[in-house]
Amino acid sequence: MRIFFSSFFIILLSVTGYSQKLLTLEEAVNIALQRNTILQKSVNSIDSYKSNVKAAYGSLLPTLGAQGSWQWTRSETQGGYLPLPNGGYLPLPDLRVISESRNYSVGAGTNWTLFNGLSNIATVSQGKNNLESAQLSLARLKQTIVYQTISNYYDIINAGELLKVKEEDVKWNEKNLETINERNKLGAVTLADVYSQQVKVGNAELAVIQAKNNLETAKSNLLYYLGLDVLDNYNFSDSLSVNDREIIEHHVDSNYQDLSDLVSKSLNSRYDYQSAKLSLESALNGITIARGAYFPSLTNSNSLYTYSANVNTLLQNRNYTVALTLNVPIFSGFSTDNLVQLAEVSTMNSKADLSDLERDIKRNIQKTYLDLQAAEKSLDVSKGNVAAAEESRRIQQEKYALGSSTLLDVLVANSDYLTAQTNLINAEYAYIVLSEQVKYQLGVLDYKKYE
Repeated sequence: MRIFFSSFFIILLSVTGYSQKLLTLEEAVNIALQRNTILQKSVNSIDSYKSNVKAAYGSLLPTLGAQGSWQWTRSETQGGYLPLPNGGYLPLPDLRVISESRNYSVGAGTNWTLFNGLSNIATVSQGKNNLESAQLSLARLKQTIVYQTISNYYDIINAGELLKVKEEDVKWNEKNLETINERNKLGAVTLADVYSQQVKVGNAELAVIQAKNNLETAKSNLLYYLGLDVLDNYNFSDSLSVNDREIIEHHVDSNYQDLSDLVSKSLNSRYDYQSAKLSLESALNGITIARGAYFPSLTNSNSLYTYSANVNTLLQNRNYTVALTLNVPIFSGFSTDNLVQLAEVSTMNSKADLSDLERDIKRNIQKTYLDLQAAEKSLDVSKGNVAAAEESRRIQQEKYALGSSTLLDVLVANSDYLTAQTNLINAEYAYIVLSEQVKYQLGVLDYKKYE
């Protein structure tokens, strides 16, 4: 029976493991770019901007229309008058006069705005600026999604590494408890040391539970961001890649030494900054469009009209019309002034938004630059601290075994070692994420390789 249950448990674990889906970083980013609803809405809106550009070009062209009509009329009249030779009329009260008529007409015409204060030209320019601005905003949104997905994914790897440290700490404390129990049986240590170590084992086990919760939370955060079911069972990478290790070992800070140069590169490559500049151009186009109402407008109209009482002779009667109409605005009840004022306010707001964005870019570049430098130093210090803390714990264990040190000294040394390991792991992942954040803030984070 025991063999049966053991076999069943192994099969269950195998099926469970098989059902788990491995989700790599590249796959996670690709899913995010496909399922993000904000991104989907932005992609859909691009078509509306393209349609606006098409309509703006259409306003430069003449409009063409055609019409046709058919009319039937019947007239019935009771009574009438018969004209007499002497110029009089003879009443005919019983006379009933019935008449019918049919009229056919066909026409076609064009209307063409030749000049309207350059409003139509500015509308084309505004439409093109809005389209390009929307496309740049879409590209920046993709960069944001890629960076956020990378950050969330590394949170999972970081939490997994911390869990390993906590589990190793449990094993060390359990082994240390066995040693203390044996020494207590020999009378080498007091029972108080046994109790103290039991408490440390319990605390280490609680730390493992908390670390597992943190890992599951990190997984749920990523799955939620990707639009996946948080209850689905996924496997993730449990360690840094070779490329990540290369970044940690050789650092990327050497590529980012000049802060002013970083800011200049960022302003030239950031999609959102370029989009904001185009939005300002669009707002300036809006002023031109509004001011167009101050100028006279000139339109051309052409028409061909033919009519007849008989469809067979419809094309025999034709009217041709060519006209130019000049409309000079004199007073519009201040509506034009209002439109111009609104356009100027929109332009001032766009300038303010552009200025705010520029200052925000500089602030974020500076912060990320300083954080990256601090993370690099933290990496170097943490590596040294781990080596020193491990050696200190080993020495304290040997002293305790020889009776020249207390259990408290050993536990403090182990706590220092645990802290040093935790700090090193956090420093490594913080440095990796910051290396991606620098690319994101510079606007050079490549999202196309994930599409």
